[in-house]
Amino acid sequence: MSLASTLAVTWFAPTPPTAPDAPAVGDTVTVAVNGINGTPSSSIVVLLAITLLSVAPALLLMTTSFTKIFVVLSFTRNALGLQGVPPNQVLAGLALFLSLFIMAPTVSDVNAIGVQPYLDGSLTFSQAVDAGSGPLREFMLSHTREQDLALLTRAAQQENPASPEDVPFTTLAPAFLLSELRSAFIMGFVIFVPFLVIDLVVSASLMSMGMMMLPPVMISLPFKILLFVLVDGWGLVVTSLVGSYVGSG
Repeated sequence: MSLASTLAVTWFAPTPPTAPDAPAVGDTVTVAVNGINGTPSSSIVVLLAITLLSVAPALLLMTTSFTKIFVVLSFTRNALGLQGVPPNQVLAGLALFLSLFIMAPTVSDVNAIGVQPYLDGSLTFSQAVDAGSGPLREFMLSHTREQDLALLTRAAQQENPASPEDVPFTTLAPAFLLSELRSAFIMGFVIFVPFLVIDLVVSASLMSMGMMMLPPVMISLPFKILLFVLVDGWGLVVTSLVGSYVGSG
């Protein structure tokens, strides 16, 4: 058999293409720039999550109760005369979880009003930010003094806002932080007073006995720890911190 006859035998005609199916009748899925049915794409969600994590420390300090709680806990440790017990990691962890406990209703409202509608595609990103910032602004305004708002408004040479809703966030955030620091220092002063009395009594007692070379801290520290334990000091401090938000909010 020749080469030409072999090629003629093994050659087959190509199969014709299959005709496309008719489009389905009923609900259709539309794909937009954001994603399926208007929901944000997974890459956009990941990008927003990474951005949120990068600014999370600043948001935690400027817009939540974390700063006040951490400062008060630090005052408590210093009032006891303990330099490294509890360590900063423990105080920061306690302040973080207390902040989550206090901010839980606000975070829930932000999630229900802003985050979930954006993930469902019913709100755009700008609309979700405007809606979700409402509960957070309400929390911050309820714990911000008018004097601090007026101070920063005058410092920026701005006109007085007609209503709380007109206060810009750039003014509200530092005013809220100033109010939180003022409240934390007041609570710290109240915590310091009983321990200062113990230090004065111990110092006067050592002076009267002529034991001037003995450091008063060595004698007063066990009494301060004993007093703190007997009155359930950590419980009182935490109760006061939570009550300062729940009672006024």
